[in-house]
Amino acid sequence: MSIYDFNVETIQGDQVSLETYKGKVILIVNVASKCGFTKQYDGLEKLYEAYQDKGFVILGFPCNQFKEQEPGSNEEIQEFCRLNFGVTFPMFAKIDVNGDEAHPLYQYLVKETGGKKIPWNFTKFLIGPDGQIVNRYHPMKRPKNLVKEVEKLLNQ
Repeated sequence: MSIYDFNVETIQGDQVSLETYKGKVILIVNVASKCGFTKQYDGLEKLYEAYQDKGFVILGFPCNQFKEQEPGSNEEIQEFCRLNFGVTFPMFAKIDVNGDEAHPLYQYLVKETGGKKIPWNFTKFLIGPDGQIVNRYHPMKRPKNLVKEVEKLLNQ
């Protein structure tokens, strides 16, 4: 099993298979617009812009499970990200990342990385081109501190 076995809903409401990203290095992040880590959108966008042409993509999954820091609709979230941070990487519909209602993708990511629940917004999962999880990062890990690992995967 890999992340390619999952379907997700884009922030525009379309269904997409994660197989669409097969062969790419992927960073999956649960995001929020009213969080102390929201400024990471800027670093995420810079990382995406620097490596998207080399086979890297970031997938943002808004989540409102942490102190209701993502209260808006999908449309409002998309507009906020675009206007405030110039986000161009793919964004998806708001989901739960913990509990009984957690999206199956996040159930898989959590299970495959030791079973510890997602602690907060901006938890990151780095996925290799084969669809397998390479690493999981705490929300405090800044996007700029992922450059070496992303480059290593892109150069394999």
